[in-house]
Amino acid sequence: MKRRVVLALLAIFLAACQGPPLSEALPPSEVTIVAPAVSPSPTATPAATLTPSATPPGPLFPYTIAGLRSRPYPGGELRLLSLLEETADYTRYLVDYPSDGLTITGILQIPPGEGPFPVIVMNHGFFPRGEYASGDGTYRAAAVLNRAGYLTISPDYRSWGGSDVGYSLFHTGLVADVLNLVSSLPSLPLADSSRIGMWGHSMGGGIATRVLTVDDRIRAAFLYAPNSADDADLVARWGTGCIGDVDPAGCPHADLLPSSLAPNLVQAYLEAASDPAMLVQIAPIYHLEYVDAPVQIHIGSADGQSISETPPEWSAKLYQAMLAAGVNVEYFVYPGQGHSFRGADWDLMMSRAVAFFDRYVKGENRP
Repeated sequence: MKRRVVLALLAIFLAACQGPPLSEALPPSEVTIVAPAVSPSPTATPAATLTPSATPPGPLFPYTIAGLRSRPYPGGELRLLSLLEETADYTRYLVDYPSDGLTITGILQIPPGEGPFPVIVMNHGFFPRGEYASGDGTYRAAAVLNRAGYLTISPDYRSWGGSDVGYSLFHTGLVADVLNLVSSLPSLPLADSSRIGMWGHSMGGGIATRVLTVDDRIRAAFLYAPNSADDADLVARWGTGCIGDVDPAGCPHADLLPSSLAPNLVQAYLEAASDPAMLVQIAPIYHLEYVDAPVQIHIGSADGQSISETPPEWSAKLYQAMLAAGVNVEYFVYPGQGHSFRGADWDLMMSRAVAFFDRYVKGENRP
């Protein structure tokens, strides 16, 4: 009853808007369910000879793991802007919240029931900005988690959806947007901000990995076809464009970035992208000792065939590095699956996601 009253009041004050019919439905597949790979043999491992320097790397220090760990993420009020949809499984809202002086939009889905509900932050993968709409890349998984009793919230990040435009060197701006969202959750009465999990696909999985090395409020993280946790891999595959949002050739909206992005910072960024010692300061794979949340990694063996996808060896590399760092990590390989799972393997992966979050987020089984 309390939840119905809350939603009724929200409906009175919110102007309902007609959202576009977004769908992530995928065609059925004949893929066979695959058991997890217990002993993977990755072809790539982190460069063990590289160790972080004790000297902060000048103007790029704020973008290193040490720099990210040293700064605050205050968040603010999470505002419900409009009611988008009501179904038997969830009530969907367009929301926004503050992050580093920017306004970030996103999608909130509240399950039926009284609440407060455990929360899963849903980190979407890369989309060309002109093709992206709020909630893309997370709707399908969010609905599964809503049915399992989780409140889900999917930030658009800066420069996507209706968010303000801002740069994000080494994706650290996107990390700040996620952490400021976590800090904003206490302003939402139906969210249990003491029970937070994280789900991330592709670029969103890479963001989640970096978040885990910076902040300990996440109880469990689910990484689905994640980007490499070694920034050297990202630069080698995609160059320095969209990873920093500073190259107009690589990112169509880079010309909209704040003029306050000093030329010397851009130059330092471009130099760092080719400096192995500097990348060790920045890449989360070299800082996994800070990860105290359990992690699940899911990857299809056929991923990476397109240049826009994530090679399976990145997930194997992260798994081995997490094992070496003593992280509580599980690793699942799905033969024949690509970057976005289909058919029975999608159902299997999401059933594992629900069981994983039930154990570590909904329950009291802290690591």
